[in-house]
Parts: sequence; structure tokens; C-alpha cells
Amino acid sequence: MTNASLLTADRATHLKIVVLSLLCAILIAGIGIASRVSESAADSGMASSVIKPAKPLTAAGGEDRTIR
Repeated sequence: MTNASLLTADRATHLKIVVLSLLCAILIAGIGIASRVSESAADSGMASSVIKPAKPLTAAGGEDRTIR
């Protein structure tokens, strides 16, 4: 049997694909959990500060616009 296509692949090939995709998903989830910033980091001086925006400005020019 040919394993070139998923439609004609045998049971062992399907099992290999499922196992490999499960391992990759576990690896990506593990990296995501490990790279998360812990809650204790906020207590160690990495707290964010709030910056309030300035009052809005209106920009107006004295030139007439010519549309051609």
C-alpha cells in the first residue's frame, strides 16, 4: 500500500501522524505556559504605569485645497 496520500495510507501511518501532532501540540502548549509572566513579577517592580492622554488638538490650515 502506498503512503503518499492520507486517503490511501495504512493504519500505522495514520497513527504516526496522530502521535506526532499530539507531541507537537503538547510542546507548543508547554512553551506557552513556560513563557507566561508569573504573578510575582508584578510585585518585583514590573508594574505598569498609567499614562493619561493630552487634550485633543484640532489641526486647521489657512490654505485652500484645490482638487483637480
